[in-house]
Amino acid sequence: MMFDLDKWQEILATIRKNKMRTFLTGFSVAWGIFMLMILLGSGNGLSNGVASNFMSDAVNAMWIWSGETTVPYQGLKSGRPIRFHNDDYEQLKNMPGVKTVSGRFFMGNTRYAYGKESGEYTTVTCHPELNDVDQNVMLEGRYINQIDIEQRRKVVVLGKDIRDALFKDQPALGEYVKINNVPFRVVGVCMEPESTRNRNAFMPVTTAQTVFNGSNRLHNFALTIDGETLAESQSIEENIRRMLAKKHRFAETDDGALGMYNQLENYIQTMRIFQAIKIFIWIIGIGTLIAGIVGVSNIMLIVVKERTKEIGIRKAIGASPASVVGLILLESILITTVAGYIGLVLGSGLMELVNLAMMQSPGGEAQQGGTLFLNPTVDFGVAVSATVLLIISGTIAGYIPAKRAASIKPIVALRDE
Repeated sequence: MMFDLDKWQEILATIRKNKMRTFLTGFSVAWGIFMLMILLGSGNGLSNGVASNFMSDAVNAMWIWSGETTVPYQGLKSGRPIRFHNDDYEQLKNMPGVKTVSGRFFMGNTRYAYGKESGEYTTVTCHPELNDVDQNVMLEGRYINQIDIEQRRKVVVLGKDIRDALFKDQPALGEYVKINNVPFRVVGVCMEPESTRNRNAFMPVTTAQTVFNGSNRLHNFALTIDGETLAESQSIEENIRRMLAKKHRFAETDDGALGMYNQLENYIQTMRIFQAIKIFIWIIGIGTLIAGIVGVSNIMLIVVKERTKEIGIRKAIGASPASVVGLILLESILITTVAGYIGLVLGSGLMELVNLAMMQSPGGEAQQGGTLFLNPTVDFGVAVSATVLLIISGTIAGYIPAKRAASIKPIVALRDE
């Protein structure tokens, strides 16, 4: 019986008598489950870290920029610069598969001044839809809106670092800063998620084109696309390339004329790699568990060998095969369960401590997106399932020699030396 006190006392006496053997058996099991927890936690940490880096921008984001042709096309020579304009923006807005699009006109580093404070910062000129891609967090005020674009308002959204440098502890909203000596009203303060540098300012692209001699010129586009699979994403990318190649007369295969970066495509491909890494980790972890199970099985074989005469005596005085099997089986289950639990607690605990240390490190969550390792913890259900699997496997490993012991004839067992 499972709850036979005499039987458990006998098992504990056997374990105490063979401390080193029991320790080594338990260690092999505990080490197997401990390493599985470490491997799974590390795999999750890597996967979460890379996914977090992607999430700092919209996963379905795409960037398009122009360059120079590298091959002749339709009688036009190579080395011809491709230039985007406002009508390209209008066409992209109406393309199937494009959710939002923002044109950008580069001003580069520009001088900002307020009172006695000044400095050079990066000005990003854009449409309101740029924030669908960048996903900046508004700390004060608002982002660029459509009325700003239509009325070519002289307004600006400052990055947190610019606000801190120019205004110190003073309020910035509603104040005017000079950008290359042209006054612009501050309508918002923002910060990039997962970034330690917030030195960008945002202004309406139409205002930049008018005030800073940009004409109707655009340098690049930031889009979000309506694609969820790799095939959909690539199809939208090909359609955009085809449209712009036809409009600006360059070969579709000319990567020098048109550059494109598809974040969704890279995200899907990267996550596939990490899925393969997770499978590989599971294979290594299961291999480690099997090594522990084999260790239990070998020890049980030795136990049977050592106790052959004892088993013969038990059977000679009327012990049933089931009681012989149960005795050895319970010893196997006890060692496997206790050792597996210890390995589970140590492995999961270590991963939780690593996660806690990372959360409390300087910068904490704000810097997590810049790391390749994030939240290296193991799902509790997975951890428990692995431990239960180990216990079941340890039971089977103990059953094989136990069954062999039960089949020994008493006369043969008693003759054993």
